[in-house]
Amino acid sequence: MSEAAPYGVPVTDAAVADRIDVALVHRLVAEQFPQWAELPVRPVAVDGWDNRTFHLGEEMTVRLPSGAGYALQVAKEQRWLPVLGPQLPVEVPTPLGYGRPGTGYPYPWSVYRWIDGRTARRERIDDLSRFATDLATFLRALRSVDATDGPAAGPHSAWRGGPLSTYDAETRTAIGTHRDRVPVEVVTGIWHAALDATWTGPAVWFHGDVADGNLLVRDGRLAAVIDFGCSGVGDPACDTVIAWTLLHGRSRAAFRAALGLDDATWARGRGWALWKALITLDNPDLAKAAGARHVLGELLAEHTVTR
Repeated sequence: MSEAAPYGVPVTDAAVADRIDVALVHRLVAEQFPQWAELPVRPVAVDGWDNRTFHLGEEMTVRLPSGAGYALQVAKEQRWLPVLGPQLPVEVPTPLGYGRPGTGYPYPWSVYRWIDGRTARRERIDDLSRFATDLATFLRALRSVDATDGPAAGPHSAWRGGPLSTYDAETRTAIGTHRDRVPVEVVTGIWHAALDATWTGPAVWFHGDVADGNLLVRDGRLAAVIDFGCSGVGDPACDTVIAWTLLHGRSRAAFRAALGLDDATWARGRGWALWKALITLDNPDLAKAAGARHVLGELLAEHTVTR
């Protein structure tokens, strides 16, 4: 049985996820990478649900998709991270092994080099505006990489990089569902503005999930960007959502200025942020629900200031 998810978003296969443990990783590594069979395996301190990650020795990690939709991302990362990495200003994951299904596990999987760092939180960042500028520099470098033959938006990216209209019906339903909790006219206006600000530029590389959990900090500064599972080529507006989830005030302005974003791209970014916030307002994970309320508050405050 799979976990329910919004339209186009990969779902977790709970039966598979429940079987992903240290013993399974040991078996897969021993069978397919015997040179690493004696290395210890342990869970990472901060893990996700779409992919489960384990330390392999001290210098590697093993990453296993928890559903068929996420498994689509493995070949993409294996193919493109070695191309993208040398052209980017901070560390990104380096594939070291390409695993295949086995020992009862049904999906491809990966071995990566371990990247040291802590997930981005405001209290771990020395200067949030400098962090915002560093992140914008990374995204500008990513967008400058030759996009020829890169993967266009689709199920592998949960339609990041594609048109926001993919989520139009879902967003309108969510607005109706939460009509007693959100100012319907205002959020509908934000959504309409995002839909009207259509992308007309050339397809460029986007990360697809620029979230605090995928940004690593060392010594108070941005050190690495991980999890390129939703990456591809298309409209990069989805990469601006961090402006409302982590950044605020001067740091948000610094991010926008350093990226050189026009009003249309900013509007589409607001749309991506609004969609995600609305569909996670009732998330059983209380932290995610609180994050959704925070983003809505930031969007509404910005609307009040700029209208």
